[in-house]
Amino acid sequence: MLRWASPGDTPELAQVFFAAVREGASPYSDAQRKAWLPASPGGRAWAERLEAKHVAVAERDGVIAGFISVEAGGYIDLAFIRPEHQGTGLFGQIFQKIESWARNHSEPRLWTHASLMAQPAFRAKGFLVIHHETVERDGQKLTRAKMEKILT
Repeated sequence: MLRWASPGDTPELAQVFFAAVREGASPYSDAQRKAWLPASPGGRAWAERLEAKHVAVAERDGVIAGFISVEAGGYIDLAFIRPEHQGTGLFGQIFQKIESWARNHSEPRLWTHASLMAQPAFRAKGFLVIHHETVERDGQKLTRAKMEKILT
């Protein structure tokens, strides 16, 4: 089932985020993944981060299996799928809801900073790499790409 997230989903969204970064298959080392996300997010800061976005979720058997967030300006900040649901087409299903929202709100583009793990999924939905960049988290260098999809 696809739906928009509610405030009560905040803890479960944190679990999905943590599992996707720390437990799934990844081109990043364990040290890089720990630096990216040292602990499962929570508290007021996590809730406020989500409140500022439109978050589409997919449920499987009553559990949130993945989510994508979008905000005004077309920025996709969070896009995470539980490891056991990766590669099943779930990203594409959630993305359709996000793209529909963007088109309905006359956003000219969608854009993101995609991890090495997420880049293939975004490319499959028509995103192009604008440039690659390296960010540092807790002494670890993480490569990502700024990507966009023009909607107009």
